[in-house]
Order: sequence, then C-alpha cells, then structure tokens
Amino acid sequence: MNESTPAAPAPAPTRRSDTTRRAILEAARERFAADGYERATIRAIAQQAKIDPSMVMRYYGNKEGLFAAAVAIDLKLPDPSSLPRDEAGRALVTHFLHQWEENEVLTALLRVGVTNDAGAERMRGIFNDQLLPLTRRVCSDPEQAPARAALASSQLLGLALTRYVLRFPPAVHLHPDEITAWLAPTVQHYLTAPHPGV
Repeated sequence: MNESTPAAPAPAPTRRSDTTRRAILEAARERFAADGYERATIRAIAQQAKIDPSMVMRYYGNKEGLFAAAVAIDLKLPDPSSLPRDEAGRALVTHFLHQWEENEVLTALLRVGVTNDAGAERMRGIFNDQLLPLTRRVCSDPEQAPARAALASSQLLGLALTRYVLRFPPAVHLHPDEITAWLAPTVQHYLTAPHPGV
C-alpha cells in the first residue's frame, strides 16, 4: 500500500438510538395495521420492539407523535412533467398498486384513517400535498383538480380497502395487471375527460 495514500475512513457505527427508533417504528406500523389506532398500545408496541415502554415515550412523546412518525409517507408519485397526459391514469394505478403491495405503512394508514381522526387527517395531508399537485399538472383546468383528484382517490382507496384491509377474496385474487386494465381507464377519465357540465 502506498504510504502517501490515506486510509479510507471506517464506516460510522450505527448509533444505538437509530436502531431503537427503527425497531419502534417497525413495531408501531405492524401494530397500527393489525389493531387500528385505538387498540394499538404503547405497551404492545414496546413489547414487540423488545424495549421498555418509557423508550417509546422518550423518542415520540405519546401515541399521536408515534403514529405521525410511523405513517410519514412519501408516495414518490411520478413526475408530471415526464408523464404523457394520456398515460396518467395507468401510471397512477400501477404506481399505487406497487406502493400498496410493497409498503405495509399504507395499509396501516388506511386502516386507521377510516376509524380515527388522526389517521383521516394524515390521509388528507397526503392528498393535499402529493396527489393534488400532480392532478393540477395533468388536468386541463387546474380549478377542477380537487374534484378530479378526489374521484381518482375514490377508485384507488376503494381498491386498497377491499384488497388490503377488508380482503374481499375476488379483490385479493386479482392479478395486478388485471386491476390496472380495469381501473386505469376510469382514473384516466376522472383526470382528463371533459367536465360533464352538470
């Protein structure tokens, strides 16, 4: 080894607090998804994370703070500027399906959102901050974007509720490609079709 070449710095050790936080959040997501907000307890979450309940309170303050941290979600929606307008419906359905299949946090949020004000508020925040701006870029009249985004959400969340929370067998057994084929035209219609003028 050339003596003039400095040795590469050793990787920084993972701090114990980071590991503890991750364990708490993983346990919280599982408990919120399985039990809902009201029935999930700090004690049960701590037990699953194999830590003392006081540690949960130390890092997150209370159950509301823990819930907010556990369901902090970036949907990573497609960039509207790179999305052909007539492909927006298919892109959204495909993207959301991938997110639901891979991310139990969304299931936890949906389960809690239909029964609890904190969960519903979190879902409204995601709608306003992430889905609505994309819809404004895709639809021809930005003033119609809130209604169009709400209608698209009704399809996406309805599917998620029946497939991942209520687990209706026909919805569970549908192949993702089949779901996309059914839903994409409807979501596309909501996003870009002419206003019905009613």
